[in-house]
Amino acid sequence: MEYSVLMAVYQKEDPAFFRNSIQSVLNQTISPTDFVLVCDGPLTQGLEEVIVWAEALLGSRMQCIRLKQNEGLGKALRTGLPYCRCACIARMDSDDISRSNRMERQLTAMLQGNYDIVSAWLEEFNEVPGDSGRIRQVPETGEEIAQYLKKRNPFNHPCVMFRKEAVLEAGGYQDFPWFEDYYLWARMLERHARGYNLPEVLLDMRAGKGMYDRRGGMAYLKSVIRFQFYLRKAGFNGLRDCLKNCVIRVTVALIPRIIREKFYGAFLRK
Repeated sequence: MEYSVLMAVYQKEDPAFFRNSIQSVLNQTISPTDFVLVCDGPLTQGLEEVIVWAEALLGSRMQCIRLKQNEGLGKALRTGLPYCRCACIARMDSDDISRSNRMERQLTAMLQGNYDIVSAWLEEFNEVPGDSGRIRQVPETGEEIAQYLKKRNPFNHPCVMFRKEAVLEAGGYQDFPWFEDYYLWARMLERHARGYNLPEVLLDMRAGKGMYDRRGGMAYLKSVIRFQFYLRKAGFNGLRDCLKNCVIRVTVALIPRIIREKFYGAFLRK
């Protein structure tokens, strides 16, 4: 079973987190066929040293694509996608930790079920995996995923695996701040792509203050409203559900960060 890994990194990332993330890929029960790293703008010396370390271990399997300036995650992934050599591609963020059986479990599910997108549950952590107890669950079957998409993102992007061809046919990653992946899944499902979520934790995702800070502010609010009206226009939602979703998301975005974090922990995590 072959697969590519697609990762993007930018200058604000912590070199230690970056190294641990790559190490978790190297620790997989099935090793990647190739590893595509997109450097989203100039990097720090510490990050460059991690890249040298990774290149020494991965050799010709690693391709390092460099952008002259920071373009954002959506554009970085769109740039890196064509360089992936395999039909199946695993997404990986540069500060998360994949559990050692992640890729094997997803590849097996994808090939046996002939799916185009396979994700799984993830567990958030602040300092060390397991310290928060917050698990982000997503629906398992295609019918449940289609219903869930109307109100929330049905796939955990940090631990998603997808078929390259299906993503390219849907137009690939496009610029839609905060919603690049959600927008991609919606377009794929419009084209009758088949999705599945493994009902088990396969990735530890670094959360902390920064994640909840990003879910506030006027720029985020504008993007929220724009995306909800896209779902309405695409036929996923009626006007009533569109307006309801806007009200809920605007309210959550406007409350103080500390309350927002507690809200996510109490109502949107297990």
